[in-house]
Amino acid sequence: MDKLTTCIWYNYTAEEAANFYVSLLPNSRITRVQRTPADTPSQKEGEVIVVEFELLGQKFIGLNGGSNFPQTEAVSFVIPTDSQEETDKFWNAIVDNGGAESMCGWCKDKWGVNWQVTPKRLIELVFDNPDPAAGKRAMDAMMQMRKIDIATIERAAAAA
Repeated sequence: MDKLTTCIWYNYTAEEAANFYVSLLPNSRITRVQRTPADTPSQKEGEVIVVEFELLGQKFIGLNGGSNFPQTEAVSFVIPTDSQEETDKFWNAIVDNGGAESMCGWCKDKWGVNWQVTPKRLIELVFDNPDPAAGKRAMDAMMQMRKIDIATIERAAAAA
């Protein structure tokens, strides 16, 4: 049996989105583009209907399904980052390419897909912290942010 593959519904922009994602994330590539062999109610023969791609080695399908099912925050993709530089790189790439900022490290790309750009240090300070009060301070600081600022969260956790 093949591994589980996530299918993402797009409003006829699956190929554009997949190209952006594979340019953003390492170990990523488009593996197949499928075109409809006949006219359908929503597409002409030869138009892209499915794009198969891998992000960080994980398989995805982009389906050009139209506007019936828009993206929501109910599903998001998490990019764990190792540094502020890496956090800034991914966050800025998504937001600056027609996306939108949200709170607590979340942002939305221009196709409506939601991303959480999450520094590993944030998880350490909030959830793996042996000092519950420091974890709370780190969490309180994160709740005020859009893009995560690691240094600010570290200072909050260290404050007495």
